Amino acid sequence: MRRNYHIGRWIVCIFICIWSLFPIYWALNTSLTTPVASQSAPAHFVPSPLVFDNYRRIFGLGNAYQGSQSLWTGFRASITNSFVEGIATTVLTVAIAALGAYAFARMRFFGRRLFFYTVLTTLALPAYATLIPLYRIMSDWGLVNTYTGVVLVYVSGYLPLAMWILYNYFLSIPISLEEAALVDGASEVRTLVSIVAPLAVPALAAVAIITFLTAWAEFLFPLVMTSDLSTEPLTVFITSIRLSHIVPYTLLNAVGVMGIVVPAIIVMFLNRYIVTGILAGSGK
Repeated sequence: MRRNYHIGRWIVCIFICIWSLFPIYWALNTSLTTPVASQSAPAHFVPSPLVFDNYRRIFGLGNAYQGSQSLWTGFRASITNSFVEGIATTVLTVAIAALGAYAFARMRFFGRRLFFYTVLTTLALPAYATLIPLYRIMSDWGLVNTYTGVVLVYVSGYLPLAMWILYNYFLSIPISLEEAALVDGASEVRTLVSIVAPLAVPALAAVAIITFLTAWAEFLFPLVMTSDLSTEPLTVFITSIRLSHIVPYTLLNAVGVMGIVVPAIIVMFLNRYIVTGILAGSGK
């Protein structure tokens, strides 16, 4: 019975891995061949012929590729925008969520539970239901097609989840440590920064990683909030690639693979912080 259990578990794990990784492999496979070969029947599961033309186009290498330099310029600008918007969103979300979660977890004030559950209720609201209102607000404030507008929209969407994760983690920290600091004359903010934050590094890291990855993969909101390469992230830039009115599928896959590199590296090296940070607060 135990042997069958282990075999079944391995079968499920292998199936999940194939289901999750095959689209990525197929994008890589398509990006390493020619447009004609990518549409051949039957399909080639190994690039045939194996060419690197699409990646040379992305980095603007060689004079034989029409539009290479403009593609490299757009790719460089869009990936820079993705980094700027993702990092700014992460810093603001973690800072605001930490202050809010600490206030809800430790301070006593009128309407605390009502306010907290109101914030959590927004998690059940479909994010895209707020798309038009947010666009109208950002338009009235003159923040459409600006880093500030994009970051504010991201932060407003990611705060509830971040606050919920940190709230549960703060509750798991012994309150006696904070009481000792308060007795010594430290303020609530000083206690949060000097006592609570160092103990909550796993949760803060988990929130930061989740926020950055979500911001990096965001598509619909930046599609509406940005209109050119001054703020357009990589996810939106990919959809704008055209060559002589032809959709270059192999080139699109190559740019997509390049866009996967950053989150893949983060997940490979920092995934344990995500699990640890989210689950650590559950042991209270």
